[in-house]
Amino acid sequence: MKNKMKNLKNKKPKNIFQKLGGQLITVILILVLILVFSSSSKVKKENEITLSQLAQKINSGQIKEIKVELGDLKITDINKKELFSKKENESSLTESLKNLGVKSEILDSVNIKIQDPSSMGYYFAAIFPYLLPILFIALILMFLTKQKGGAMQALSFGDSKAKFIDPNDKKNRKTFKDIAGAKEAKQELMEVVDFLKHPKKYLEIGAEIPKGVLMTGAPGTGKTLLARAVAGEAGVPFFSISGSEFIEMFVGVGASRVRDLFKNAKKMSPAIIFIDEIDAIGRTRGGGMGGGNDEREQTLNQILVEMDGFDDQNKVIVIAATNRPEILDKALLRPGRFDRRVVIDLPDKEDREKILEIHGKKKPFAEDVDLKLIAERTPGFSGADLYSLMNEGAILAASEERKKVSQYDLIRSIEKVMLGPERKSHILGDEEKLRTAYHEVGHALVSSVLDYADPVHKVTIISRGRAAGYTLHLPFDDKKMNTKKDFEADIAVSLGGYIAEKIIFGDVTTGPSNDLQVSTRIARDMVVKYGMSEKVGVLALESGESTLAGSGDGLQKNNYSAKTSELVDEEVRRIMEDGFKTAKKILTKHEDALHGISEVLKEKEVLERDDYEALLKDFKIKVRTHEDQKKLFKVKKKK
Repeated sequence: MKNKMKNLKNKKPKNIFQKLGGQLITVILILVLILVFSSSSKVKKENEITLSQLAQKINSGQIKEIKVELGDLKITDINKKELFSKKENESSLTESLKNLGVKSEILDSVNIKIQDPSSMGYYFAAIFPYLLPILFIALILMFLTKQKGGAMQALSFGDSKAKFIDPNDKKNRKTFKDIAGAKEAKQELMEVVDFLKHPKKYLEIGAEIPKGVLMTGAPGTGKTLLARAVAGEAGVPFFSISGSEFIEMFVGVGASRVRDLFKNAKKMSPAIIFIDEIDAIGRTRGGGMGGGNDEREQTLNQILVEMDGFDDQNKVIVIAATNRPEILDKALLRPGRFDRRVVIDLPDKEDREKILEIHGKKKPFAEDVDLKLIAERTPGFSGADLYSLMNEGAILAASEERKKVSQYDLIRSIEKVMLGPERKSHILGDEEKLRTAYHEVGHALVSSVLDYADPVHKVTIISRGRAAGYTLHLPFDDKKMNTKKDFEADIAVSLGGYIAEKIIFGDVTTGPSNDLQVSTRIARDMVVKYGMSEKVGVLALESGESTLAGSGDGLQKNNYSAKTSELVDEEVRRIMEDGFKTAKKILTKHEDALHGISEVLKEKEVLERDDYEALLKDFKIKVRTHEDQKKLFKVKKKK
């Protein structure tokens, strides 16, 4: 295998002219031959005469020589011009000419030569006109099979499209050192690495490493990067392909590509095959969408067969990634196939800081950059989001002609990744500006007063994305779960903007539409998902089934009666009304603060955390600290 890798590494890529040079020369030669043949055929046709015309020319003394090649006559006249004719098959040339009135004494003056018909050149010349088109078609087909790109792949649909990474390619090689966070996932995958490095100790004790590893997690959490790191740590070839790359419009192509992929991997074993977005071909079968002849199902069947066909000598491990494990076919997940599952969570605060450090290695930072603060302000960000954040920060610094990335650049990048770029052309009028300020301060005040709400980090009325303004709430600590009181506080905060508009202006706009959608969805989830309604009880009413059988998509189907559905609607309405009352009570009590902070926000357009908390103190509103938050969570002991 090392020799194969060395040959692949030392093979120099050819430029486009080198690749096409030989083919161009061949094509030019063929065209020259065609032109020569066509021109010679044209000349021959123009100089062709009949036997009667030949007899007349002989009688008039114009013919010098006649060469006879079976039925063909090549004639040379006294002016050395070449003429062509054909003789009769039933009689000799001399007899035919005499019958046409040529006198014997005149015919004797003409030099008649009989050519040997056994000559290979003669037969080649006879069949060449018929052989040339066949040869031309054969060469065209040969070019089609050798081409590797574009529409020239007519005869190579079944070849695997997997990208190959050489273990000796240090530039593209990744290891676990290049990945921050995902500690548990790394521990699981280290067993795979150890097996690929030292398979003997596992086989001697009778242990078998899982043939398939399924990595699940939210988009951007680093599933592909971890798979590459496994190959890099083990130093084995890495074949990477997306699930969608197996499928073509021709039936059977996907299965053929699967066979080709596994065949190549087995030749270079130990090796790793990585199938990204496996849900594209691995979703539940039998949905009635194409039946057994469905191209996707045939491809999945071939993957199942190939994974069953592995033996201990091949040492090929399949790693697959998906963010939708619930729709995968059960046959994929059974023991012997993808029987090891690695869940990759979103990074916590410490992991986010380490990820930011990795992405910031090649970026010159200003002295004020604090990556710990950036990590605190990015809960819920994936590794891909953090990469985008760092890249956006560098772009902002470069666009403003600065050589270093500052903290201000990174803070702005957080908002850009979350909400989109600033809409500087979207300038609000004075009335809309004031209304937006009251709306955002309504959210902020409710969030600041409620015990279980997240503290406010920023309030702004500068448009970003589709939002006219926004309030940034961030928890003191990363949360893995939420309580009922957390949800109730979130609903009240979401309704704060709606209520502020109604209290101050006596009317509402279209601005709170998204707030209403978010709060209603939270209330419904509390009832049907989490059993947080006393009237409905501790029931999970939400069904994972779909109206499209086996697809995992489509509209959700309710598994409860119309009466229960009515009760659910009543409970959702009650939770929303309770949140409305809570928010209204807070804003009514602190109406002076609502007016004062809104006026300041209208003038400044942006209030950062320190400025906002200073205004809260001016209006005698207590600023909650992390210690205050911790005191809320106490274990209820039995008296």
